[in-house]
Amino acid sequence: MVYRLSEEIAFPDPRLGNPDGLLAVGGDLSVERLLLAYSYGIFPWYGFRESDIQWWCPMDRFVIFPKEIHISHSMRQMLNKGIYSFTMNRCFDRVIRTCGEVDGRNTHAGAWLGPDIIEAYTRLHEQKFVMSVEVWEGKPEDDKLIGGLYGVTINRCFMGESMFSLAPSGSKLALIALTKIMDDVGGLMIDCQFETPHLLSMGGRHITYDEYLKLLHTT
Repeated sequence: MVYRLSEEIAFPDPRLGNPDGLLAVGGDLSVERLLLAYSYGIFPWYGFRESDIQWWCPMDRFVIFPKEIHISHSMRQMLNKGIYSFTMNRCFDRVIRTCGEVDGRNTHAGAWLGPDIIEAYTRLHEQKFVMSVEVWEGKPEDDKLIGGLYGVTINRCFMGESMFSLAPSGSKLALIALTKIMDDVGGLMIDCQFETPHLLSMGGRHITYDEYLKLLHTT
């Protein structure tokens, strides 16, 4: 069943949503509603040219555990060259806008990373609930950004939203850097939202919604 949200900051039980994960439509992208949504594994995902916000919460979750990241031999060789630098929150605005525009993504039918989403997640970033990871060829001061990602942080978990590459393997390098950051601070889980061959090859696996919630609420 798909629910119509009211002005009240509330969501129905995600277990009552459609089998494909669609739970509700409507509402807004306020900081309060977004934080409530993510605290239960719910996220907005809809074409930004559409009139209604769609809220999703799949019962089957695809995640990466930081300690289980798979780094291929070729990726290790790239890292061992020492020619890449990694930063966190150095240029969030640039990262989220590149995620939306790279390869003409914002012109595609159903494109979801539009102005309203960018504004909403920028507000979350300003309140330190969203972080970005940047990959640079050379030093950051050289300004050769080749990859990046951003996502929401709740407790010890990271909910990935989008990533990009401006050079081969740029997004993979960003994900590897994220797992190192999370491992260093005791992070538990990266929510990938949906399975892709890219993420599966790097150690992603499926868990149940109940397992997901247990990890999400671990402080």
